[in-house]
Amino acid sequence: MAAEQVIIEAQQVKKSYPQPHGDPILVIAPTDLAVHSGEIVALLGPSGSGKSTLLRMLTGLSIPSGGSVLWHGQPIGMARPNVSIVFQSFALFPWLTVLENVEVPLKATGVPAIPRRKRALKILDTVGLDGFEAAYPKELSGGMKQRVGFARALVIEPEVLFMDEPFSALDVLTAENLRSELLELWDKKEIPTRSIFIVTHNIEEAVLLADRVIVLGRNPARIRTDFRVQLPRPRDRKDTLFGNYIDYIYTVLTQPEAAPTVPGQAAASQEESRPARAAKTMYEMLPHVRPGGIAGLLEMLEDRGGVEDMYVLAKDLSFEIDDLLPLIDASVMLGFLKVGEGQADITPEGRAYAYAEILKQKELFREAALKHLLLFRQIRRVLESKSDHAVHEEFFHDLLDEQFSEEETVRQMETAINWGRYAEIFAYDSGTHRLTLPETGESSPISVEQVKQ
Repeated sequence: MAAEQVIIEAQQVKKSYPQPHGDPILVIAPTDLAVHSGEIVALLGPSGSGKSTLLRMLTGLSIPSGGSVLWHGQPIGMARPNVSIVFQSFALFPWLTVLENVEVPLKATGVPAIPRRKRALKILDTVGLDGFEAAYPKELSGGMKQRVGFARALVIEPEVLFMDEPFSALDVLTAENLRSELLELWDKKEIPTRSIFIVTHNIEEAVLLADRVIVLGRNPARIRTDFRVQLPRPRDRKDTLFGNYIDYIYTVLTQPEAAPTVPGQAAASQEESRPARAAKTMYEMLPHVRPGGIAGLLEMLEDRGGVEDMYVLAKDLSFEIDDLLPLIDASVMLGFLKVGEGQADITPEGRAYAYAEILKQKELFREAALKHLLLFRQIRRVLESKSDHAVHEEFFHDLLDEQFSEEETVRQMETAINWGRYAEIFAYDSGTHRLTLPETGESSPISVEQVKQ
C-alpha cells in the first residue's frame, strides 16, 4: 500500500503514576505509534493493559509522562487537533432532545444557530435517526442512543474519529448492525473522517473492521504486534485467513514470550511485526478470577475432548476477550492449560482438577499455586518463619506495590487472599487483616525446594 499521510504520531510516549512511597509505576512503556490517513486502526489488549489511557494521550485528553504526541508534525499541545470520541457509555444529556444533544459540540465551538441546526439534521439523517429529532434519550433504545453518540461525534466533521469500546454496551444484533452501518458510511465516504481509531476487547470485531490491528501487552503496556489485515471488505468470517488472524491474535495475547508469524506473510519479513518480549517481572500478575470459574472452564474444555480453538470456545460461550483471557491466563499459570497457535489444550493436572471432588480440588489448587506462583510461596515462607505464624496483609501489600499501581496492588491482594483461603494455603481474618497458617492438617507444609524456586 502506498504511504498515507501521518495524522497523529506518538514518539516514545509513556505513562506513569506516582506512588505514595517508592518510584512511580510505569503503566505504558515508551511507545511509538502512528495513525495514517485512510485507515481504520483497532487497538486490542487484555483488561487493564492501558488501551484507553493510550487513546486519551493520542487525543490530547491526557498528557504523557514522557515522549511526545504530534498532530500533523506539531506538538499536540500547540495544535488544534480535529478529533472526536465515541465512548462506551452513551453519555447523553437526558434533558435535551436528540437534535439538541447533537448540536452541543457545535454550540460549544460557536457555530451560529441556523448552520448548527442544518449540520445536526444532516448527520442525524446520515446515521438513520431522521424522524427522531424531537425525541428524548429515555425514549430511545440502546442502539439508537449510540447512534446519537455517533452523530454527536461526527457532526464536527473530525479528521480522526476515536471510539472507546463503542459497541460493548449493546446486544449482539444491535452491535452487529451498527458495525455494518459504520463500515458502509466509511467505505462510501459519506462521512468526512479520514481515519478511525477504535479501542476494543472483541477480537472478531477488530479483524472485521480494521485495516490495521495493534495488540498491547501489559505490566507495563507495550505494543506486541502491529499488522495489516490483508482481506478485502466486506469480510467473510468463514474465510480461512479471517480465522487465522483471530488465532494469531489469541496467540499473541496468551503467550507473552511467543513470536508467531502474521498470517499471510512470510516469516523472514516479520521482524518488525513480531511481538516484543515483555520485561521479566518479579511477581506474576494474578488474573482476577475465582477458582470455580477456572474449574468450569476446564470442565467445558474437557467435554470438547480437552483441546479447542480459543476463538471457537469464546464464540460458543459468548465470551469477550476480557471474559475468557483471565480464565485462560490463570489456568496456564497454574499448569492446568497449555496454549499455542490459538488453541487451549488441557494438561493432565488440569483434567484432574476439573473432575476432582471438592477437597481434592483444594489440594490440587494448593499444590499448583505453591509450585508455580512466587507470591504464594513467599506468603507461606513468611508465615512459617514467624513464631506466631501470622502477619498483617499490609506486609505483602508493600511488596506488591513496588511492581503494581496502588489500585492494582489492592486487586492483586484481594485475588491472592481469595485463592489462598480457598486452597487453604493460609487463613485470613478480615477483621484484623492478618494472614495466618491454617490449622494443623489443613494443608501440607511448603517444601524447601518450593521456597527456593
